[in-house]
Amino acid sequence: MKVPMLDLKPQYAQIKDNVVREVLAVMESQGFILGPRVEKMEQELATYIGAKHAVGVSSGTDALLLSLMALQIGHGDEVITTPYSFFATAGAVARVGAKAVFVDIEPDTFNIDASKIEAAVTPRTKAILPVHLFGQCADMDAIMAIARKYRLPVIEDACQSIGSGYNGKQAGTIGDFGCFSFFPSKNLGCFGDGGLVTTNSDEQGDHIRKLRVHGGAKQYHHLEVGINGRLDAIQAAVVSVKLPHLAAWTESRRENAARYNQLFAGNKNVRPPVEKAGRKHIYNQYVIQVEKRDELKQHLTEKEIGCAVYYPVSLHEQECFKSLGYRRGDFPNSEYAANHTLAIPVYPELPSEALEFVATTINSFTRG
Repeated sequence: MKVPMLDLKPQYAQIKDNVVREVLAVMESQGFILGPRVEKMEQELATYIGAKHAVGVSSGTDALLLSLMALQIGHGDEVITTPYSFFATAGAVARVGAKAVFVDIEPDTFNIDASKIEAAVTPRTKAILPVHLFGQCADMDAIMAIARKYRLPVIEDACQSIGSGYNGKQAGTIGDFGCFSFFPSKNLGCFGDGGLVTTNSDEQGDHIRKLRVHGGAKQYHHLEVGINGRLDAIQAAVVSVKLPHLAAWTESRRENAARYNQLFAGNKNVRPPVEKAGRKHIYNQYVIQVEKRDELKQHLTEKEIGCAVYYPVSLHEQECFKSLGYRRGDFPNSEYAANHTLAIPVYPELPSEALEFVATTINSFTRG
C-alpha cells in the first residue's frame, strides 16, 4: 500500500467548485492585491480565532517579521525563542538585526521550556517568541507570567497551530501578537504563500496594516519603512472557502492521532506525541520519537509510506547562526529531538486502512 505523507487532492475535491468560482470572481474583478476579499477573510478569521484584529500578510515568515518590526525590535536587542522550530522563527529575529537567545525545549511537547526562560532574560531582552509547534500551544500561563514580570511583549508563532487551544483560549490571542501561516501544507492552507497577524491592540492592528504596505499611511506617503507584506486576493478567497471546513478537518486529524495512540500503546520503542492537560492539539504534524529514526525512515520509504523529519538540525547548530556562540550540547533536548523524531501521515482524509498499515509497519520494525 502506498501512503503519502500528505495528499491535498481529496481536500480539493470537496471544495473544488467553490474554489473555482471564487478564484474566477477574483480574476473577473481584476483586483488581485488586498481589497474586499482580503478584508472579508480578515473579519472571518478574527471571529474564528477570537482576536480583535486579524491582518492578512504575505506569509507566516512575514507575519513574524512584521510583528517584530511593530515592536521596533532591532540591532542590539535580544529575543528569547526556541532552537527547535522552522528556520523562519529565528530568521525573522536576525532579519530585523536582533539576536536570537535560545532556550531548550520540553522533551515531550517539543515546545520551549518555560521554566528556563527567566534565566535567559537580560537588560537587552525585548520580547519572548514561543512557538506552538506541530499544533500544540506552549505553556502560555508561565510564559505570560514572566512577560508581565519583566514587561516584555510576547509574539506567538502559531504558524502550525490555527485552532489550537490553551485553557479555553485560542492560539494567537494570548500574547501581544499571533502569527499564522497559510502555506499549503498547513491545516488551513491557501494555494501559495499567505499569512496572518492577530492582535487585540487597536494601535498595533493599525500599525501592522501600515507596515505591510511599506509603512504607508496613505499612498506614496510613508511614516516609517515597512515591507511589501501584502496578501493576494486569490489566496484570501481560497482561505475563506476552506475556513468553514476547518473544524471538521481538525477533528479528523485528532481522531487519526487518537487511533495512532491506541495502535502504539504497549510499544515501548515508540513514543507518540503528548497532549498536555488543558490544551487542544490540532496535529499539523503527528510526530513520534524512536531511537533508530533514520533506519525507520528508510524502512518506511522502502514500503512507500510517506514520512518526514522536522527538524534535523537545531537552529543553534545552523551555519548562519555560528556567530551566536552556541555549541553542540547547549540544548540537549532540542538536539535529541532533531535526531529521534519522525512525522507520519495524519491528514484528515487519510484512509483508516492506510493509517493501520502505517502503524503496523512501524510497530513491526521497532519491535523487531
